[in-house]
Amino acid sequence: MRVAIVHDFLIQYGGAEKVIEVFNELFPDAPIFTTIYVQSKLPPVFKGMDIKTSFMQKFPFLDKHFKKYLIFYPKAIESFDLSSYDLVLSSSSSFAKGAIKRKNACHICYCYTPMRYVWDYKHYIEKEEFSKLILYILPYFIRRLMKWDVKTINRVDHYIAISNHIKDRIKKCYSRDSIVIYPPVNVRDFKISNKIEDYFLIVSRLNAYKNIDIVVDAFNDLGLHLKIAGTGPYRKTLEKMVKNKNIEFLGRLSDAELVEAYSRCRAYIFPGKEDFGITPVEAQASGRPIIAYADGGALETVKDGVTGLFFKENSKSSLIDTIKKFLKIEHDFDSRKIMENASRFDTDIFKKNIIDFINKKYGLKC
Repeated sequence: MRVAIVHDFLIQYGGAEKVIEVFNELFPDAPIFTTIYVQSKLPPVFKGMDIKTSFMQKFPFLDKHFKKYLIFYPKAIESFDLSSYDLVLSSSSSFAKGAIKRKNACHICYCYTPMRYVWDYKHYIEKEEFSKLILYILPYFIRRLMKWDVKTINRVDHYIAISNHIKDRIKKCYSRDSIVIYPPVNVRDFKISNKIEDYFLIVSRLNAYKNIDIVVDAFNDLGLHLKIAGTGPYRKTLEKMVKNKNIEFLGRLSDAELVEAYSRCRAYIFPGKEDFGITPVEAQASGRPIIAYADGGALETVKDGVTGLFFKENSKSSLIDTIKKFLKIEHDFDSRKIMENASRFDTDIFKKNIIDFINKKYGLKC
């Protein structure tokens, strides 16, 4: 069985790219087809992978302006010659699902979400700092992308959703059934610390839609110590919001630094509506409780009152109320029970589930 892996783009390192690492471990001889690849943005392990890029790789300023090339991605994905592969395994939140396989091949899509800027356009742009010109012309391109996205739905034989939240979205947007296989988390890389320090923690790409502004507002009022780890285009905006010295931006942390930061925080703050959300699982693998917005994937990874607390409304006041509740009961949380919950998402479980699914579906010739 000849396998091809197809991924939207490799221009940043996050949960989807960690999935690609695991796919590469499962199928080390499989090439990875992707529209663009910015090597400097990915860990060294990617240098050893057989990464094949599209014509877009020659475009200038890919690392900073990849969003401006939105209209080119469908053609780039379709340009790959996959005719010699028996199994196409796509890793997709946007374009990879549109890859063209040969007639008798099997295409299994590991879907992070139906294309967000097509199916959730208003929410996607509400905090993006686009110019008036971009906001004027963007709907035209979004309509074209939606037509393409709909046209390519049935290029996929089987969809795998990263959560029940995304399973419902796949059904709503694509009218297709899917099964859920949660993304891999290297839970054994984390540890429980004997020393808890006086700070709350966020680990995130600093993008507008992550709702970190709500947390900054809340901690401005509370005066509690907050550490924010990560980089991204929204960092300067967030820094301007800070009123006191209790909020600290750590930038990008090394793996070792991240393990320490998770293990010693009082609690981990997760304010966004995410499709799954790996960082709350990593924090739980460190035995730390979660304070999360009650929507999206967090509802599947956090157990209310056992491994964390939910705030019900996407607002500063709701978050503040939940933090105050946490302060009264924080010593009631059991680090061992929290860590046990995280073990459900271990990488070895992911690998087994993926291989079992492929063997079943490919054995049936899709």
